Amino acid sequence: MLKTFSSVSQYIKADLTRVIIDNIVFKLHYRWTFVLLLVATLLVTSRQYIGEHIQCISDSVVAPVINTFCFFTPTFTVVRHMNNTALNSGSIFEPGIGPYNRQSDEVKKHAYYQWVPFVLFAQALCFYMPHALWKKWEGGRIKALVYGLRMVGLTRYLKNDSLRIGTLNIPSMAEAEERVINIRRTMIDRMRLNQSWGAHLVFAELLNLANLCLQIYVTHRFLGRQFLTLGVKVLQERWVDKMDALDIVFPKVTKCTFFKYGAAGSLQEHDTLCVMALNIMNEKIYTILWFWYAFLLTLTVLSLIWRLLTLFLYKSVTFTRWTLYWAKPGKIKESDLSSVIEKCNFSNWMFLFFLRTNLSEFLFTKVIYHLASEFPDNPTHDNDINNYRAQYPHLPSLDTVDAPLLHHRATTSAASAPPEGASLKV
Repeated sequence: MLKTFSSVSQYIKADLTRVIIDNIVFKLHYRWTFVLLLVATLLVTSRQYIGEHIQCISDSVVAPVINTFCFFTPTFTVVRHMNNTALNSGSIFEPGIGPYNRQSDEVKKHAYYQWVPFVLFAQALCFYMPHALWKKWEGGRIKALVYGLRMVGLTRYLKNDSLRIGTLNIPSMAEAEERVINIRRTMIDRMRLNQSWGAHLVFAELLNLANLCLQIYVTHRFLGRQFLTLGVKVLQERWVDKMDALDIVFPKVTKCTFFKYGAAGSLQEHDTLCVMALNIMNEKIYTILWFWYAFLLTLTVLSLIWRLLTLFLYKSVTFTRWTLYWAKPGKIKESDLSSVIEKCNFSNWMFLFFLRTNLSEFLFTKVIYHLASEFPDNPTHDNDINNYRAQYPHLPSLDTVDAPLLHHRATTSAASAPPEGASLKV
């Protein structure tokens, strides 16, 4: 069993070195829902758990022929036999199974089981798509800024020498200070030119909600408009009535009609019963999906309400201090924080938020301090990035996200930086 699901294990492994560029609700979409749908796809395509997907009873037709025919063509149940009264009285032995008249009786066809694995896999890809788009739009900027800084919190215990343990490099205090200055320079460079970063994040989160609503609707149509109330009916009927919503949507026994020509050339009709073993798995999968989608929809709406709050309140120092409580902002001077927030638009603020998510309290406090040092108290001027870059044309392009932060040696990054006495005019 473990071997069957080994292909999806790579998506649920914890990676402590992974850079965080989204929130927990976003991860529920592209990681947990994606994995859940992949596991469901593997379950309905594996015969080792449920055996043959369909087995039909016929006296004169070869079993493999009738099984294949009834699996590839829709089976059906009789609507007038879908009632608890007849089932409890013993008039019928299975919901929807009984004598019927081809001309007058209404039947319900069941063809979805042929498409279940394809639909589940397509839905898994749809849940991953917003993450793929956001990852492309984000462009690795957060990773570039925090590269090599995940362990910088330990530099407070080092003085002049760096420490290398295997592939892990813990810089010295002097190297850490230089990297913080690099973060400051890169952040300042981007503050006036990276206006769409936050908008792309909000759009990706809205895309998650739109995709979730779309997949709920697609599933509802796919199951014959029975999905929206499936979970509620299961809770109400599962332990009360002999026939519940699962028996109607996922019948375990269905009817199938097979025609063939006899020895004399006349058309013969064979009315067969088919045991739908696959529906034992389908009913569990879609019941779990109903409750998961309800849970995910609730959290997604709440996360968008939170995003709306950040959009309107990000200029508030009090709100920012509360939002960045992981950094213990009481250790950050309110004047420093106010200076930085005053110069931030929403994209810059979100950039700071994810910097804090990926950096230690020790380092983030230094980042705020160094950013605040770029903004003097005189509010009558503003940052002139273009003039600043005109003075230092040798600086790397702003679109190069791996410079100067992805250079391992401090001398390389120092060589690409402006002169020590230069500062950004405000």
